[in-house]
Amino acid sequence: MMLITLSCKVRSDKGPGMKKRIHLIVLVIISFFLLSPGWLLAEDLSNDTCLSCHAGMKPGVNRKEFDASVHGVLQCVDCHPDVTSIPHATTPLRAKCDTCHEDIVKLHASGLHRVPKDEAATFGTACYECHTKHNIRSKNDPASPTNRANIPHTCKTCHLGVYKNFIRSSHGQLWLKGDDRGPVCITCHKAHGIEAVTSGKFRLHLPTECGNCHDDKILSYKDTFHGQATSIGFLVAAKCSDCHTAHLNLPSTDVSSTIHPQNLQETCGKCHERIDQNFTEFDPHPDPHNKEDSALLYYISTFMFWLLAAVFSFFGLHTILWFQRIVVAMLRKELKRHGDGKTYVLRFHNEQIFTHLLIVVSFLGLAATGIPLKYHTEPWAGFVSSLTGGVEVSRYFHRFFALVTGVYVFYHIGWVVREFFVQQRYRNLFSEESMLPRWKDAVDLFQNLKWFFYLGERPKIGRWAYWEKFDYFAIFWGIPVIGISGLMLWFPEFFTKWLPGSVLNLAMVVHSEEALLAAGFIFTFHFFHNHMRPENFPLDPVIFTGRIPLERFKEERTEEYEKLVREGKLEAVLTGPPTPARMAFARGFGFAALSIGLILIIFIFIAFFS
Repeated sequence: MMLITLSCKVRSDKGPGMKKRIHLIVLVIISFFLLSPGWLLAEDLSNDTCLSCHAGMKPGVNRKEFDASVHGVLQCVDCHPDVTSIPHATTPLRAKCDTCHEDIVKLHASGLHRVPKDEAATFGTACYECHTKHNIRSKNDPASPTNRANIPHTCKTCHLGVYKNFIRSSHGQLWLKGDDRGPVCITCHKAHGIEAVTSGKFRLHLPTECGNCHDDKILSYKDTFHGQATSIGFLVAAKCSDCHTAHLNLPSTDVSSTIHPQNLQETCGKCHERIDQNFTEFDPHPDPHNKEDSALLYYISTFMFWLLAAVFSFFGLHTILWFQRIVVAMLRKELKRHGDGKTYVLRFHNEQIFTHLLIVVSFLGLAATGIPLKYHTEPWAGFVSSLTGGVEVSRYFHRFFALVTGVYVFYHIGWVVREFFVQQRYRNLFSEESMLPRWKDAVDLFQNLKWFFYLGERPKIGRWAYWEKFDYFAIFWGIPVIGISGLMLWFPEFFTKWLPGSVLNLAMVVHSEEALLAAGFIFTFHFFHNHMRPENFPLDPVIFTGRIPLERFKEERTEEYEKLVREGKLEAVLTGPPTPARMAFARGFGFAALSIGLILIIFIFIAFFS
């Protein structure tokens, strides 16, 4: 600037003496700059030097605004280190914000607004596009473009269409009124590291994000398949924005809203094809504890709760009393473990063994693929689900095992019909061989309780004990309940052709709670009754081999043994020991099934008590 000024002065000065003096001064100044050391040159890279030019440019730097900004204490070259001399020959590179904001720049670089390496690319948002270049203010400053109140205005520079929808929405209306409950762009999308809304990470996290404000809705959402599946990684399950829209969310009373009653069929139809108006009666936010919201859902949920409480309380106490009595009996040598022996009694036929194998396989498969959905918020749920391919795959396994359940149900019914009508067996429905309850079962229960309390002898159990009959009828009570409710959830479009969509909410509660009852009972009480009792531990192979040692049969099935002896039929059921191959299968399959069941019940207990 000094050289330019002196040059202009020379042109206006007509005296020759003055010209010589001026030329001498110019020569001295040039020599000074050429010969001066670097520390003198650095003095000229101060803000005063930079702003002596840039303050007067358009667009330029407003000195007053810059000094008042959060960067006012910095030197220009702190952000533009490539400027090493004045004047600089080329346009400075983009400011190096990571010099001071390394963590934020890294986060920004991982997001959708990252600046690509090719700065000529048309996408990517530089820091200054949101924060401005030189008038950078704290986000707490009302004048800052990154102040919460100004965020929508800042973002609309690039997202005008979104902004127009936003200000019409319920969220936008709150923001316009200055209500702090009104979310702004960075509430859902964050300020840095912005994710693509179509990414798996964003979609899976969306319900949690919405739940930060709508905590009353997020809990009821998670009680549906939508929420359960989302929690363990199912991307296509409906998220909040799929039903409410992302930016034009309106109350259900607004006819323009996607959740207005007249628009629900179209909204739900985005995922559920060929639905009618009945389907829209499904409540995506059911509250089974609110009788005013749905009395039927409330009463069914309450019934299921007390059913579980009654069964687990009774059999829990029954098991504890039984366990302590057996331990004492074995210490007193009243009971003993029986060896394999050479003589066995044929207890189960091949048809019964095959049926039980199908029950074990299907039940474990259903439990392993269903329990993670039931306890979807637990840390282990995602891991267990991943073992069967995640919800994307495990839902098909679940349906396959449901079909296997149907196979053994109809197979067993066919076997019973054949035995009754063709083989002419079990004609007396209340005989010792029948699975139907009889008065003797009540007597056995009472006598067993007396034995538990050291007040009497053990009952003489017949072919079927009262706890085995409970197992049997629990299955054939549970299968229709679980099966029908499961089919409703599997084919919701079909069932809502002739039933209101609210039955899907009922089906969800019934299916979930009845499945929990079945899994909890089988993996605790059934396992104890048949495998975990000290005299049977660690495995009773009888159901897999079909044969029980004679000495054990005398002790455990005293009534049946005495009847066979009395009628002269004992010899007809005596047989040899199971083959080594069948025993190996019984132990291998049995231990595998027991292990899976015990692992699952441990997970259930962890979830229940946490």
